[in-house]
Amino acid sequence: MTPMMYLVTGVALTLAAMDLIKRIASFRAQTPQDYAGKGPNLDIREHLNGPILCEGVIYGPTGRVASRFVADFEASWTGNTGRMTEHFRYDSGSEQHRAWTLTCNPDGSIKAEADDLKGTGTGQQLGPSVMLNYRIKLTEDAGGHVLDVTDWMYLMENGTIMNRSQFRKFGLKVGELVATMRPNPDKAALQDAA
Repeated sequence: MTPMMYLVTGVALTLAAMDLIKRIASFRAQTPQDYAGKGPNLDIREHLNGPILCEGVIYGPTGRVASRFVADFEASWTGNTGRMTEHFRYDSGSEQHRAWTLTCNPDGSIKAEADDLKGTGTGQQLGPSVMLNYRIKLTEDAGGHVLDVTDWMYLMENGTIMNRSQFRKFGLKVGELVATMRPNPDKAALQDAA
């Protein structure tokens, strides 16, 4: 074998090994079945219902914090169909609104729709986890790109939901979000008083 063939073979084996590691041991390699029976069941009809406070950070492609936010969600359900509105307030002073329509099926599968999605998102709830995959179109001031998103939500013992999302373009990670979601006691008290 020539030195060039050794180099090409080495590069090919390295790339194949990196791809295998991503498929087996990365964020994208996990499945809902990995969490079956591993804690309290996360049912979005119950745990994403009423007023919700969300706080989080968005990391850019280098892993540095690109943005911080606080958001108020309001979710309500009629049977297996829910509507969740989100009002984000970013550290830059900008605001964003989104309204989701979520449908849960008896097998735990989820259908997700929102105005800024390309197509319909799909997901699965199982055990203390929910996984959603969807394609989102960013606002024009954020570049207008369409990104592939994988959301994972994990129910904690105290009822808080931890959310980790990755954003990809052409298969490359361009951002990540980490956030908490929990009932908003201030808004719940206002609703109870009304």
